Amino acid sequence: MKRRRILATVAMLAAGTGLVACSSDEGGSDASNCTNTITKQNVPVVTMWGWYPNTQLVVDNFNKQHDDVQVCWTNVGQGSDEYDKFQTAISAGTGAPDVIMVEADRIPTFQIQGALVDIKQYGFDAVKANYGEGAWKDVSVGDKVYGVPVDGGPVAMIYRKDIFDKYKITPPKTWAEYEQAAQKVKDAGGPLFGDLGANVSALTMALQIQKGAAPFTYDPAQPKAIGVKLNDQASKDVLDYWGGLAKKGLVGTQDQFTPEYISGVINGNYATYISAAWAPGYLTGAGVGKGQDTGKFAVAPLPQWDPANPVQINWGGSAFSVTKQAKKPELAAKVAYGLYADKESLTDGWTNQIIFPLNLTALKDPAFVDLKVAFFNGQQANKDVYLPAAEAYKGVAYAPFGQYYLDAMTKQVSEIIKGSVTGSQAADRLQEDVAKYAKEQGFTVQ
Repeated sequence: MKRRRILATVAMLAAGTGLVACSSDEGGSDASNCTNTITKQNVPVVTMWGWYPNTQLVVDNFNKQHDDVQVCWTNVGQGSDEYDKFQTAISAGTGAPDVIMVEADRIPTFQIQGALVDIKQYGFDAVKANYGEGAWKDVSVGDKVYGVPVDGGPVAMIYRKDIFDKYKITPPKTWAEYEQAAQKVKDAGGPLFGDLGANVSALTMALQIQKGAAPFTYDPAQPKAIGVKLNDQASKDVLDYWGGLAKKGLVGTQDQFTPEYISGVINGNYATYISAAWAPGYLTGAGVGKGQDTGKFAVAPLPQWDPANPVQINWGGSAFSVTKQAKKPELAAKVAYGLYADKESLTDGWTNQIIFPLNLTALKDPAFVDLKVAFFNGQQANKDVYLPAAEAYKGVAYAPFGQYYLDAMTKQVSEIIKGSVTGSQAADRLQEDVAKYAKEQGFTVQ
């Protein structure tokens, strides 16, 4: 997902120090390859890979609080860089850490290779109540759990309050109202109302799910069978909707997270920005809200297709998973459950806009709930928007070949932007492409 690249703009990441971290044999450790310093000797060590900007603090907090196990952390790279090294270790049968940070949508890719451990058997019941239904579903495959949730991205509508005030627009509650407001602003000579970016496929998928789509169904009990439904009516409706907005000139078609797009956000070229709860941190790190646009942003709930039956969605999120190469999986699971779960680490994460936490300890903290977010000019964005969205989120079933699907979606949205296909046609092409790929990988497509 794009979010793993975004984090790099928020804070400097610690440098990686090699593929294989210190030994995880019980009774001692070779801490020479750890990014952190282990101060408690002669206790079991669990190796961990991760790239959060504040991982040093998170690991140090865990180690200070535990006398029975210590974490040896190594940053081997962010996102795909880490995944490539993990894939190498999977193929070699050695070299993987005991615990690995992984984005939720990548879990099925590694699970199907037998590279991750179902942690339900290792203390799950004791921590189950610490996270919501949607958070657990995102890190599960079937009825098995392959990760401990850390952060997520409930989606909402960030908007320019000055533009809304100028054109007498109130935050649209439905997508029909969104289009009406976009047309009103355009007719008055105003800016683009939003953006259809080809490079945010995970968001496009989430918007389709909001309409009722279920792109993939997968049951690990039948590991070679998968349901692929990318051209159902809901999926077509969403692509047709956004393609129609772009064709009418109501939204832009700029790739997001680019200097050009950020410049447009700063200069008021877009009235809205449909994005996740981590966006304010990213935007602030990119220089948004610090100059001429200071205090001009607000956030409202995501528009709905049916306001009587609202559906909340999520974009992004990571977890700590136990790898199959862990010598002591129960001890590794203890680490996965405990990392980024203490109040100090969680508070540091959300106050510095590194994460939108999923741990209910943070989500119920009055300081988090009532926070007056500076980026939104003091609006209590968590209480007003993001918390209700997170609480109502039900989770998603991801595919074992998620990256191929996201790349294929990018190609089809690019064709919509060019005007060479309609949204419905793009959905049909996407279905054909991904179903063919699934079959080539040995799946029976249902």
